[in-house]
Amino acid sequence: MNSILIEKKFTAGQSLQVVQGDITTENVDAIVNAANEQLAHGGGVAWAISKKGGATIQRESDDWIRKHGPVSHAHPAWTSGGNLPARYVIHAVGPVWGDGDEDRKLKDAVLGALQTANELKCKSISLPAVSTGIFGFPKDRAAGIIYKAVADYFEMGAESGLKQVRVVLFDTPTIDEFLSVWKTLYK
Repeated sequence: MNSILIEKKFTAGQSLQVVQGDITTENVDAIVNAANEQLAHGGGVAWAISKKGGATIQRESDDWIRKHGPVSHAHPAWTSGGNLPARYVIHAVGPVWGDGDEDRKLKDAVLGALQTANELKCKSISLPAVSTGIFGFPKDRAAGIIYKAVADYFEMGAESGLKQVRVVLFDTPTIDEFLSVWKTLYK
């Protein structure tokens, strides 16, 4: 069972939560997949989402690539949730650490996912620690960028239907880093 570790409420009633658990079990409108630009869901969070969501997710991802080409940082793809509790999977492409301009690319990926969720009329979304796994982005740095991107989105998009963002973290080292950064931002 997933558990909320900490929460911040924003002035327009939106909330940002840090959650310990498994993103594939999240009962939200959409979850974010930390994807690669070809939507080949072969490892990490992408593999777990594709495995639990079923073949539909990879099939719809392949269709997306055929229609639209590779996915960019700022413009994520989306598919149905397949067998997952979430209605949608938003496939956000985070940066690979060392490729250059990583901070902007990560912010673009998070903001793109939030905007896509709003376009899909989602009220709630869960996202992982995008790019901090095999893409090598430092966890503490990613935490600050992800939190700031969500706060910026809520401040800019008060009319957005998106009201709840959950950052779902699985392992203890990632949780520790994200909570440490939270404490410096939201004293």
